[in-house]
Amino acid sequence: MKRIALCLVAVVAASSFSIQSAFAVKAFGDAFADRYKLEEPTTDAEKSLAAAVKEAKCTVCHGEKSKKIRNEYGQALAKLLDKSDYGAKRRKDEPEAVQKELFEALDKVAKEKSVSGQTFGEKIAEGKLPAAEGTDSEEEK
Repeated sequence: MKRIALCLVAVVAASSFSIQSAFAVKAFGDAFADRYKLEEPTTDAEKSLAAAVKEAKCTVCHGEKSKKIRNEYGQALAKLLDKSDYGAKRRKDEPEAVQKELFEALDKVAKEKSVSGQTFGEKIAEGKLPAAEGTDSEEEK
């Protein structure tokens, strides 16, 4: 009986941690989708980007092997954004301010150069994912 109780406590604790971090990631993903019109793309480049993001999912910013690893685009965003600033309460209480901050970070990072030589924004405008393959770093979230 004690073993079952301990397992339940461990599951609840792990679930609450997972939920909190998923919310922050969702906020960043939603802002990216809004900023780059992924829900209702109209141009060929927007459609191409939407399809690429749909396939890539988390690897738009993270490494393929682990979400704890960021690619070059995720690293650039991480310099400007701290997920602890975008919890569920703040997003509910200040949705306009949160969206403005996230858009500003996305716009600033769009001007930075990728290892490919193009800016992240140029790649996105062409309908490509912002990060070059193989640019994952061991930096954690």
